[in-house]
Amino acid sequence: MSKKKTELSFTFFKYLRQFYIDNKGSIKTYYRGISKKFLDYNNPENVNSFLWDPQFEALEMYIFLKEFLNNEPLHKVFDDWYNERGKFEGRMTKALTGEQLQFNYDGKVGSLDKEEYKEIFNEMKNYYQELYPNYIFALTMGTGKTILMATCIFYEFILANKFPKDEKYLHNALVFAPDKTVLESLREIKTFEKDKVVPSEYINWLDSNIKFHFLDDTDISLNILDNSKYNIIISNTQKIILKRRHKKKTPTETLFDKTNPIYDEGSVYDKNKDLYNFDSNLSERKFNINQRFMKIMRLKQLGIYVDEAHHLFGKNLTRDLGYRKKDLKTSLRITINKLAENLDEVDSNLVGCYNFTGTPYINNKILPDVVYAYGLKEAIDSGYLKEVTINGYSNTRNSEFLKIAINDFWEKYGKSGSRHEGMLPKMAIFGSTIKEVRNEILPEVEKILGELNISQDKILVNVGDTDLTTNDDIREFNNLDTPKSNKQFVILINKGREGWDCRSLFSVALYREPDSKVFVLQSTMRALRKIGDVQKTANIYLSQKNYEILENELKKNFRLGIGDLQKKSDKKTYKVFVERPNEKIKIMRQKRLYKLKEKDEAEVISFNFNNIDLEKYKLIHTKQDGLEFDDRTKVSKEINGFKEKREYSKFTLVAEIATYLNYSCIKIEEILNKSEESWNEILEFVNQYNEIIYDHIVPILVDNLYEIESYEHEEKEEIKLIKDPEEGYYEVKALPDYVIDKDDDIARNHKSKSFHLNPYCFDSKSEKQLFWSVLGQGKIKKIFFTGMLTHHQSDFYIQYIDPESNALRSYYPDFLVETEDGTQIIVEVKADYMVEDPVVEAKSEYAKQLASASSMRYEIVKSSKADKGFIDFISD
Repeated sequence: MSKKKTELSFTFFKYLRQFYIDNKGSIKTYYRGISKKFLDYNNPENVNSFLWDPQFEALEMYIFLKEFLNNEPLHKVFDDWYNERGKFEGRMTKALTGEQLQFNYDGKVGSLDKEEYKEIFNEMKNYYQELYPNYIFALTMGTGKTILMATCIFYEFILANKFPKDEKYLHNALVFAPDKTVLESLREIKTFEKDKVVPSEYINWLDSNIKFHFLDDTDISLNILDNSKYNIIISNTQKIILKRRHKKKTPTETLFDKTNPIYDEGSVYDKNKDLYNFDSNLSERKFNINQRFMKIMRLKQLGIYVDEAHHLFGKNLTRDLGYRKKDLKTSLRITINKLAENLDEVDSNLVGCYNFTGTPYINNKILPDVVYAYGLKEAIDSGYLKEVTINGYSNTRNSEFLKIAINDFWEKYGKSGSRHEGMLPKMAIFGSTIKEVRNEILPEVEKILGELNISQDKILVNVGDTDLTTNDDIREFNNLDTPKSNKQFVILINKGREGWDCRSLFSVALYREPDSKVFVLQSTMRALRKIGDVQKTANIYLSQKNYEILENELKKNFRLGIGDLQKKSDKKTYKVFVERPNEKIKIMRQKRLYKLKEKDEAEVISFNFNNIDLEKYKLIHTKQDGLEFDDRTKVSKEINGFKEKREYSKFTLVAEIATYLNYSCIKIEEILNKSEESWNEILEFVNQYNEIIYDHIVPILVDNLYEIESYEHEEKEEIKLIKDPEEGYYEVKALPDYVIDKDDDIARNHKSKSFHLNPYCFDSKSEKQLFWSVLGQGKIKKIFFTGMLTHHQSDFYIQYIDPESNALRSYYPDFLVETEDGTQIIVEVKADYMVEDPVVEAKSEYAKQLASASSMRYEIVKSSKADKGFIDFISD
């Protein structure tokens, strides 16, 4: 592999993510209980979770870096990963030569030799800031970076409150926005409903303790108490950034400047002069220092979040993140570095800098500090953005171009008068100058709308010129993305680069080549924000020159071409109508109540340490020589010295247990003093394997301290298979081959048995085949496909305990079948290899409990049987 290929192609963040996925269970044993609870609460498998998959995955990596890797700089993480050291020991097998590591490399089997490793390591280390870790989370526009930042900050504060002396949790947060428009969008951090991402038991504490400081244009100073905690400061970078002083000081400025005074030797001032030298580091470098910067320097355990936003690409992003050597002294990075230095001088620290960008690539090169990325193509394919069609036109004049674009937009989106989330679809038409808008674009748009019999009131002009844009127009522009807006043709100049977000924007037209080539990409992406539950399609209209520019910018910033961007999913959107709104079933919900009743503790308690299976706690290194996997070539040994362990004393162990159980320290100490095991024996086991505290000691203490009284109650419920859709139908995406309509040839003869919804949109061939097999059976009275509905669409769900997280989850079975004798059967179709999966088994266990209590049956059908039409469960 050449040096160029190494630099451009090695995406370490993908391998870091894969390591996390492969070892998630063991990794989480290092997590605090609150961290596990926080992740479980936000897991998309939780029916009430709020975060999208990319937001949750980024949160997983954020907590992984903090809890498992202890905020280590990324170059050190990469070094340990490559050399299979520390937490990464045994992650992969070395080749026979010992010179290369084999792995799956960007979709191909490849290798990374030592020379290439050094190149990547040196590039990462080259940009490492000595006093703090720097991480980049690259989530493309529209995937919720602001909500993710808020979630991370709330998580940090909760942990910091619980573990105030742990330096890896931040006590204060500074959020940087690149410009005023993005600054306004960051207000969502303050207004966001915390209970969407934070477990309910922490909400009151957060509301009582978080203090927001929003530094907009009108703020003169930052009013914040020195050494205070739980401040969230949201500011434009220009409000805090340090700037070098270029002009020479006047004599007056020199006289009153904060220079280092000379004190009489031996005087009280001389002995304590260090107290007056707080700003020496900054004074030496001759910076213009503002009051906000000085205030922030007096906060403890600060974390910085840099929202570079989706509209910063190319050189701007490189400069603002400080990734060009010459920019290190002129960018935002120098301000962050100086904050870190001065916090370090006062025995505080900058916990970390977390950058949120729209892409991991700059000029087709990966930024060195990326720890998670979710790309533009992934977001479109997953339905988090609109799909897009790019239209390029050559050899056209501006008037012809506008006529084609407006006619096509109106035919696709405007003519029908349809609304999306109550809003009219809109088209943005970009001009290069005010003169062009006044003399060419506006008259031509008015003419075209007249020919189409469209009201001129549909036009809105916002170009920063009072002759064309009034205060009323600005108010209209700010209200574009609301149901009350009647505007559909928005004429702008360079509005694409300022973070303008409008979900009801469906089209962009850009004819003349702008001064900035990246503006073509920025303006195109404005139309891609998601609207509605089902994915829509945006249409972009470009001159041929701009089409070529877009192709080039996509390659530089996303490693995509227009062809990649436009590849449509084979799935189509179907309107699913309710055919049987009153279809109901009766089920028996089992409800359990557990009550802890405190009891007299035992006189003598025994922990029976000798009966513990210690093998599951040992860190084992297995060495295999050669490729013949048998015991003769395999050597295993315990390497517990590499395992992270906390050294407990008598007092810290009592405190840990008392905190965990929310119980009196004095009583816990009394119980342990009475145990059959001595303190030395307890501490010996605990300090060798910390996990024993939670897996063994705590459960025994709970058994001795409490008696658990359980109450079970069965409650009969009559539930609707379908909730009434607000718009009269649901929209579902499916492959055409997996869709069955009630009026299809075969279905028509049996539709009285089925189709509470129409059409049925199956997820797999196996589901569809099982439906056909059961539908034609004479013993069948009803068969309903219920697997296409999710939460908020049906009450037919089964709750279960996830065996991996111990969290309560809900899932929606595939079919409900009723036979002629009235027997009801819940049917689930699963791939053969998934049947014995622990999660599937947990679902099955709880489904059987519900079915049994409700006089029903539950059956899992393997895909291999469903494909062949085996439906033996009906004859039972």
